[in-house]
Amino acid sequence: MGNFLAKRSSDYMIYVQTGDRRNAGTDANVRIVMHDEYGHSSLPITLDNYFKNDFERGCLDTFHVPSNKIKNLQRMGKIVRIEVWKDDAWAASDWYVDKIVIENRVTNNTFVFPIFRWIKAKYHYQINHLDTSLPQDEQYPEQRAMELSEKRKAYEFDQKVPDGPAQVKNMPSDEQFSFDYKWDIVKTKVKLIAVSKIVMLTGGEWESLASLTNVYTEKIFHMPKGADRWSNDLYFGLQRVASLNHSLIKLVTEIPEKFPVTDELLKPLLEGLTIQEAIDQKKLFMCDLQLLEDLPVRENFTLCSPMGLFFVDNKNQLRPVAIQLFQTPGPDNPIFTPLNPSLTWALVKMWYNNADAAYHQALTHLGMTHLLMEGVTVATHRNLSQSHPIFKLLAPHFLYLIAINTRGLELLIADGGWVDKTMNFGNKGLFALIIKGFKSWRMDVEGTLPEDLKRRGLDDPNVLPCYHFRNDAMLLYAAINKYVKSYVSLYYTSTKLLEEDTEIQNWVHELVKERNNASGGVGILGVPGNGKLTTNTQLEQIVTSIIYTCSISHASTNFPQYEEYAFPPNYPGLLRGRPPNNPKYEVTERDILNCLPDRPTTLDIMIVTKILSAKGTKSIGDFEVQYIFDPAARDIVDEFRKDLRKISKQIKERNVHRNPPYEYLDPDIIPNSISI
Repeated sequence: MGNFLAKRSSDYMIYVQTGDRRNAGTDANVRIVMHDEYGHSSLPITLDNYFKNDFERGCLDTFHVPSNKIKNLQRMGKIVRIEVWKDDAWAASDWYVDKIVIENRVTNNTFVFPIFRWIKAKYHYQINHLDTSLPQDEQYPEQRAMELSEKRKAYEFDQKVPDGPAQVKNMPSDEQFSFDYKWDIVKTKVKLIAVSKIVMLTGGEWESLASLTNVYTEKIFHMPKGADRWSNDLYFGLQRVASLNHSLIKLVTEIPEKFPVTDELLKPLLEGLTIQEAIDQKKLFMCDLQLLEDLPVRENFTLCSPMGLFFVDNKNQLRPVAIQLFQTPGPDNPIFTPLNPSLTWALVKMWYNNADAAYHQALTHLGMTHLLMEGVTVATHRNLSQSHPIFKLLAPHFLYLIAINTRGLELLIADGGWVDKTMNFGNKGLFALIIKGFKSWRMDVEGTLPEDLKRRGLDDPNVLPCYHFRNDAMLLYAAINKYVKSYVSLYYTSTKLLEEDTEIQNWVHELVKERNNASGGVGILGVPGNGKLTTNTQLEQIVTSIIYTCSISHASTNFPQYEEYAFPPNYPGLLRGRPPNNPKYEVTERDILNCLPDRPTTLDIMIVTKILSAKGTKSIGDFEVQYIFDPAARDIVDEFRKDLRKISKQIKERNVHRNPPYEYLDPDIIPNSISI
């Protein structure tokens, strides 16, 4: 009896989670009304713990509600809606709320009210239990319209680079990092140098390759994986299928005229096969970096636009067999092979990787993950209410994306910044390549893994069996697609619901709308439905592509950066001088050293790639902020997490037999969002 009375003395508990955002807390007076399933309402409840500073940023506050003080409380049913508001008292009156949870301590029922919005003064917000609805089912359309109108003012499109991708005009305060220390490149650089005790700040060239190797320490700047494999042909082949730039390689069906390799030239390299026989047996593959042709480059620097031919040997190992460093064949642009003098061939591969690094940083990494998804993030906030189920599905994958883009553009890609110092093409070349890439990239091809593999002739897992990226990424793509299909079908049980959803239709229209400063959209090519959704399948393809890009695509192209770039001969972002043009010339170690960046530039490369390779947020499926509370939807999330655990186990088992292991697509490693 005593325990029952104790419960009755505080029949309801109200838990309020203030968001972890700048200026999220408030000192204003907050009140709440509870509404139940029978139309009963409590009197206004003032949320205030005496002698405690409630509603501080990032804090959870608990409020006891005695039944004898609240009219109707003792006979209320299930709480289906709350009404919450605050006044404008005190200077700190802004308030961002993540969620409010109400617990009936008599019935042990709990009611969750996701908020995820700023509560402005004197406006009475109506929030339904679980707060998940399509716009046509919204009970408070005026509130929903008001909130979207405010979002559109905060999230405006801009093209900061002429003809470039859509970005946010000004970073909304909601998008700022909740903490800064990890993201300050300048401060982190000083800290890393101090902790590592590395000594190489003075200028000067490298005396030998051995002296370069000696700068790495066990603490912080460990020896990169590429340092002892940089001249190895098998590792060079592996870089095409299990490293930073994993989606350029294609199956060869015919040799292009611009790459005039012959049987005589390649005979010793194809294990007794002719070129045609190797093609027929699906053993020849090619990477063509034609897109780099005619890009602007820094003064006195060169950027190749190479082609590389690769052969799968009888041990299923991918080997380079020919490289042409520029697109137009001729006496001054010969074809190099592993039969050339060893250091000559090594230097040719360095110039190939220098071009590959340019493509990687401009397109595979920055352009087609960071910048492409910034436009998608802006469109999502502008068009989908916080209450929309698709917003709730996508929001965890946009965490810190706009913030890291803003910080990165300021510190790394500004004039005279990191790219201008450490890459041959500098900022002008980087943005010129991004613009080129955006003119041809399609969501339904390059942005849809199965279609991209089919386009490159690599959809059959028996072709190029050592393609670690494809083999692991397909597991993840299938899991994401299954997750998205289950979630979409939960809310769109008929085509009519999809067609009448004005928010989702406006969203997809803005994804395809042409980019421009005046009335722009994101301008993505190949969006399923082309701006008008008529089937669930179209929506599923779009959402799958977005989640895949923000997680899998970015992780696979971001996190190997230190291991590849930090030892410059392995994957040189910067090379000085001119590339070789004579296959018979015997390159010396001094020739290679003369091409490498100097000591301070090498240090900059090591530090920034070390910072960029650090994981910043939780693993995929383990969301920093949980937006989904609908029980049926939570079951779908739980199933997704189970699938990811199975995939993680499978990839770990695969890596036992891989040399070296390919760990970047283990779900334990992959973050939810582009947050670094």
